[in-house]
Amino acid sequence: MTTTALAALHRPDRYPRASAYDSAWLLDLDMGPNPLWLLEDLVGDLELRPGMRVLDLGSGKGATSVFLAREFGVEVVAADWWIPAEEAAAVFEEARVGDRVTAVRAEAHTLPFEEGSFDAVVSVDAFEYFGTADSYLPYLVRFLRPGGQLGVATPALTREVRDLGFIPAHIKDVVGWEAIAWHTAEWWRFQWAVTELVDVTSARLQEDGWRDWLLWARAGVERRPSPSGGVDQAVVEMLEADEGEYLTFALVTARKSE
Repeated sequence: MTTTALAALHRPDRYPRASAYDSAWLLDLDMGPNPLWLLEDLVGDLELRPGMRVLDLGSGKGATSVFLAREFGVEVVAADWWIPAEEAAAVFEEARVGDRVTAVRAEAHTLPFEEGSFDAVVSVDAFEYFGTADSYLPYLVRFLRPGGQLGVATPALTREVRDLGFIPAHIKDVVGWEAIAWHTAEWWRFQWAVTELVDVTSARLQEDGWRDWLLWARAGVERRPSPSGGVDQAVVEMLEADEGEYLTFALVTARKSE
């Protein structure tokens, strides 16, 4: 692979805010595909203002939290179960947002926060691991103030696995049963709206989301070379086989009912 894969992550025409961030830095914090592209697209359906208190749920190594603090002037609580708080805090200090971002190690079902303590909850490349259960949205919205916002960007399929009756082989070979949780945007719309706890403000599949994901995976192969290509190469092959037939991302936003 040529050295153009990393350069291809610089896309100011489509993602002007995210393109201001170093691509190598982002890949070194990788815990999921193109998080800043997803977040930049997602926040177009939210109303974030300076001074808001935002929970970045499933924040990983912290790239999305840095972005939220820098780009929108919000106060961020970065919560993740897999990354020690001190490791994430070091990222925030290095990025000079340590005064605006607090790292917390927390499991998504036992959040250590007071009810009504956030103006918004944002989750990028994480919600599919904990948020699909019928009982999860009623639990999560307790931490939002009345009128508070929820925004999720999550891997999606263009059709439900239940409707297909199977997981497509090229996807199953790479992610196995996890694809069961990659729901369509309309699945998420109904799942949230039926509770009457939130008003869904948008639910859409990202246009050409698979292409973004493919660019990211190719850059991962380049940044993290291995004799067999590793996970990054497997994802590249999955996306090249798919060509957008099934794979994309769902972007879903809502407001807590008042």
